[in-house]
Amino acid sequence: MASIFNALHIGYSGLNAAQIGIDTTGHNISNAETEGYSRQRVVTAAATPISIDPGQRGNGTQITEIARVFDNFVFNRFANASQNKENSDTLKKNLEELSTYFPEIDKVGIKNDLKNYFDSWQSLANNPSNTSLKVALAQQTQTLTQHIQETRTQITALQSSMNDQVRVNIDEVNRIAKEIASVNLEINKAESGGGNNANDLRDKRNQLELTMTKLIGAKVIVGQIETSNVIDSNIALKQGSYTIQVGGFNIVDGSTYHPIGMDSTANPNAYNDLYYERQDGVRVPYADRITGGKIGALLELRGSKIGTNGEFEDGFLQETINNLDSFAKGLIESANNIYAQSATTSMVSNPLSFSDNQSLMNTDENFKTGTFDLIVYDIDGNEVVRRSVSIDEGTLIDDATSSSIVGQINTSKDDNKDSNALNDIDDMLLANFNTNQKIFSINLKGSYAAQGYSFAIQDSGTNFAGVTGVNRFYDGSSAKSISLNSALQNDTTQIKGYKSPANGDNQTALAMVELQFGSVTFGTGFNKTSDTVYGYFDNLVTKVGTKTNSVLLSNETLTAQYNAIKQEQDSVSKVSIDEEMANLIRYQTSYGAAAKVITTIDQMMTTLLGIKA
Repeated sequence: MASIFNALHIGYSGLNAAQIGIDTTGHNISNAETEGYSRQRVVTAAATPISIDPGQRGNGTQITEIARVFDNFVFNRFANASQNKENSDTLKKNLEELSTYFPEIDKVGIKNDLKNYFDSWQSLANNPSNTSLKVALAQQTQTLTQHIQETRTQITALQSSMNDQVRVNIDEVNRIAKEIASVNLEINKAESGGGNNANDLRDKRNQLELTMTKLIGAKVIVGQIETSNVIDSNIALKQGSYTIQVGGFNIVDGSTYHPIGMDSTANPNAYNDLYYERQDGVRVPYADRITGGKIGALLELRGSKIGTNGEFEDGFLQETINNLDSFAKGLIESANNIYAQSATTSMVSNPLSFSDNQSLMNTDENFKTGTFDLIVYDIDGNEVVRRSVSIDEGTLIDDATSSSIVGQINTSKDDNKDSNALNDIDDMLLANFNTNQKIFSINLKGSYAAQGYSFAIQDSGTNFAGVTGVNRFYDGSSAKSISLNSALQNDTTQIKGYKSPANGDNQTALAMVELQFGSVTFGTGFNKTSDTVYGYFDNLVTKVGTKTNSVLLSNETLTAQYNAIKQEQDSVSKVSIDEEMANLIRYQTSYGAAAKVITTIDQMMTTLLGIKA
């Protein structure tokens, strides 16, 4: 039965509703600048009425819930846009830095050093006996090689920096995954009784999800998404089971998480290899499965697959390093192949990567079928004897037969066709292959060296002298190790621009100048290509520039998309101070009106008690 006390309760319910409304509005206002906070609103409904004649009588108001204004569909689009933008921003930042390593503009960069290097050979060709020109050539060669080495070192340092960033960010992903699992547990506890919304915890979880998505492109999978158009058309909340997947593997399952593993102990370069450990203890390679977010961009540039040699098998930086190595190797071999035609008394190769029982053509080196000539000159530069050495599919460096390189040089032949067995190549030269040190050598026999004889290798397409480095201008085999021959560094006067030791001979210097216009083989194995020295380097730089420019253009588009979707996300969930101030006035008025109801009831009660008196 309704009573005056029921009327007092109705007034109290209005006061309570207005108070909670003010509390919620104040909470919104104080979190207006809190990143990831979603505005909340109080949802009220008429209390259960009292059934009494002549009909049901109102019983005040009740708070049904404090709803979070949040649209998961909009948020998912925002998270995806954030992931794409973070991925693009990371690519843009690092590719812009990579581009600075190739400042190929007028009078700056490796290409300019290369031009000065060939100009120095031209100067020496004009005056092959000038000592000062040899010093200038040595200095320019060292400038070129040091610049190539420094560029490779810079790229490698950038790659190592990305490796460190991968480690730090994977640790952050694991920390966030653990925290999300903990928040899920708290949400389940807070909402277990039904009717309670863990709004702030859900905001916290969404913010953690957004951070993880930016880092690694995580995919959040929920049981279902429920809307509440009666309360607000912007509300669409995920409910039920909760999983976060990255690369097809679960990182978070409800209140449990599975960390991404890292291991760098087996790698000589300390690169972090990523893996996912299944419940049966099997480690699944994981880096190549991560393609989104910041980490995806880092792996795209750094590389994701580590080869047996400790280097990456993929990644744009590794591709650039490989191209720079191929450029340096091509320059080294082509220059050394030419320099081997300058006469000397002894030739000793670099340590070779293959054995004496391996066919030259079956190695990864740039040997080609064909012939090269061994030529001996007398003290006046006159050719006294010549022998051709052949390389075919079955040729070995040394197998104790006359068909190997050593055998073809040491086999007794009448090279001069004069029936004299004492004036041929095998009489003047001795070839040897040290199987332990894998070093090939050719030496002029002492008696002929004492008479001023010298010898050279003139190649006809085999690239034998270039690969082995038997009479080399450059030391090294890659951009990491390229340098001027140490013996020539110590004594620049030993640099030879001649082919035969005759006065005024400049044929080697001229051949070096012509090298810049000729076709050179770059790369090894199945990745060989032919181009000019300038052409290959231009292609290398163009790849870096094209990749960078493509990312810059894409970044502009993705940034515009991100800003548009962020504006939509803010329009749904972000706190509007103007709107909250209006709500505050509304609740203040409501509170005053409810207080007036209570005051009126109080006066009624006073009147009622006065009648009794």
